[in-house]
Amino acid sequence: MGLFILRRLGVMLLTAICLTFIVFFLTNLYPNLEKLAKTQGNFRMSDEAVASWLGDRGYTDNTFLKYGRWLGVAPGWVTENEDGTVTGQCFAPDTPEGERPTFCGVLQGDWGYSLVFKDEVGGLVVKRLVDTGKLMGLVLLVMVPMALIVGVLAGMREGSGLDRSLSTFSIATTATPEYVSGVVLIALLASSKFGISPVLAEAGWIEGKTLFSGSATKASEDITFANFTLPVVTIALYGMGYIARMTRASMTEVMTAQYIRTARLKGVSFRNIVLKHALRNALIAPFTVIMLQIPWLLNGVVIVETLFNYKGFGWLLVQAAGNNDIELLLAVSVVSVVVVLVTQLISDIGYVFLNPRIRIS
Repeated sequence: MGLFILRRLGVMLLTAICLTFIVFFLTNLYPNLEKLAKTQGNFRMSDEAVASWLGDRGYTDNTFLKYGRWLGVAPGWVTENEDGTVTGQCFAPDTPEGERPTFCGVLQGDWGYSLVFKDEVGGLVVKRLVDTGKLMGLVLLVMVPMALIVGVLAGMREGSGLDRSLSTFSIATTATPEYVSGVVLIALLASSKFGISPVLAEAGWIEGKTLFSGSATKASEDITFANFTLPVVTIALYGMGYIARMTRASMTEVMTAQYIRTARLKGVSFRNIVLKHALRNALIAPFTVIMLQIPWLLNGVVIVETLFNYKGFGWLLVQAAGNNDIELLLAVSVVSVVVVLVTQLISDIGYVFLNPRIRIS
């Protein structure tokens, strides 16, 4: 197991380097750099002025050299201005010469500076990642148990009325995009003029005008049942259908296995057959799907965070891409790559614990 994990970590490191280099190359194409120069300087800048602005900041250097600087394995750029002052990637203009660091990159903990938010990229990413982590955690707590329950109940008795009803529900939730279900939930539960909120308010069953809040802006500082329920339910409904369908298919296959038939012939109760014999083997396939939901939740909540105005990681990704904030976009991309690779590693390790018959050669 230890050798397997080390081997996978090596593959993960190589994959991360390749993927981040591709993202770095695409974000540092000249049209993006030209737009960056004009955004920070003047939109009426001439081509010569743009080239000078980019050259003074090392943007026109070799791509591999720039990538090395971003990683922190190559010395940062240094430019001597006409007035005699020296500016550099790794130090401020007023830094004494003996205190100027040579390397500053990801390996040194320096993720760059956001030109849009005027703040350190690392702090921005951590804050928004924590906010989205809260959303992801609550979604998983709601989505995974409900999906497993629906899938197991449907798969226990294939072809029954319960199976058909739950399967239809699972397909309907998966086929409904988040922006549709989100709007529907807002109209039904968070509108003071439509849905059930006016009825409940008129009957005196709720204190405010609406049962839930249609905006999750305040949830970043203070999560409440009213302002966080609709975003969680919107994401959970969309994701649980796929997990439930996979669980149902896996459960159906396990329930027709020979060892299950033998257990039935021996008089083992149906409850013990499901809980002690079928459920563990049936969870192998859904476990992979559940792990795949984590990177999807990290990057796929863009619509929901935008719809409910929740400023999390997905919102930060939109802001970075829309404002051509190269340093911030690179940091967001790296975090996304790492999350995907780590979840895949956890998924592979989980196979062994779910099914002892699986061995690593």
